[in-house]
Amino acid sequence: MDDKTRDSDPSALTGHADRELDASALKGLAHPVRLRLLELLDHHGPATATRLAARTGENSGSTSYHLRQLARHGLIEEVSGRGKGKERWWRSRRFGFDGDRFRRDPETAQAAELLLAELLRKRNAELSRWLEESRTTPREWVEATVNLHTVMRMTREELAGLVREISRVVDAHHEKVRDREESAPGTARVIVNFDAFPIGLGGQEPPE
Repeated sequence: MDDKTRDSDPSALTGHADRELDASALKGLAHPVRLRLLELLDHHGPATATRLAARTGENSGSTSYHLRQLARHGLIEEVSGRGKGKERWWRSRRFGFDGDRFRRDPETAQAAELLLAELLRKRNAELSRWLEESRTTPREWVEATVNLHTVMRMTREELAGLVREISRVVDAHHEKVRDREESAPGTARVIVNFDAFPIGLGGQEPPE
């Protein structure tokens, strides 16, 4: 995983970010309940504290508090025009953070390591779940997926250009479907992960 991690879920997409994490926001996010709430908002769309409490087993007072903390750091936002009375609906925002810089700073290293470890754990869990579910997933959906692994020898500029091109495509599709309801007919949650990183430049020889 590239340490210059960009995205909301917190899953590691590169590309446009609504919010670039500063040290305060990074520390505020590095909490298991908040990471779980952000994951649920990203996967299932807008929700209230009460709905999220039902999914997590937390009480609504706890989820409401953690949602307010996420909002304070700009990691989620309220959905205007939705909800009745004092009911508040929240949705996730895409964020980025410079994991490498934060890992090298003693003040933020622990929070950065926790968040990067959570991103990796979540990535592995998603892949394991897909491996299991794909056995019974309708074939037309399986045929529309991709598992791509390619090794190329590139310059730094070529690598950066590749990342920009793919990020633009992902961003464009994300903007088109961002506010689509979870119940929209004919749709499914689609997880898009993209990694592109050099090996052998950190003092260790790459595997043969």
